Amino acid sequence: MSLGAVPVGARPYQGKPAGLVSRAASGIVDVVFVLALLAAGYLAVNGALFVVDPRKFHFVSVSSVVSRTVGLCVLTGYLFVAWWLSGRTYGCRVMGLRVVGAGGRPVRSYVALVRAVLYVAFPIGLLLCIFGRRRRSLQDLLLRTAVVYDWRVH
Repeated sequence: MSLGAVPVGARPYQGKPAGLVSRAASGIVDVVFVLALLAAGYLAVNGALFVVDPRKFHFVSVSSVVSRTVGLCVLTGYLFVAWWLSGRTYGCRVMGLRVVGAGGRPVRSYVALVRAVLYVAFPIGLLLCIFGRRRRSLQDLLLRTAVVYDWRVH
């Protein structure tokens, strides 16, 4: 493994399990990113409605149940696709993290999907990574995954 692209100060942590603070910060970045996506989608829909009939235009009102459901579905889909394709979300990239499967291999599609569902349904499971050397969350324990520091581009 070449560490040439890894910042000098980060090299001792490369491949080590990530802790609660790094993972929580990554999650916050991801939630903000998804909220921005949802806002852009809402504006795009309203923009299209304005273009179709500007005289009768009014902003679409969405119930809180629908907006929360759509938001959770978009977050789950975003996490699933990102973890499956590259092992990292935008938040993971910012924090230098990667989700890996057994033996450090990339996670399989079904593991990424179940992990995303569990992550969104039980975010409190992240607190388990406080305990133990391996710093595994509930999702990691159930699916045999891990979140490690990884600044390399794959």
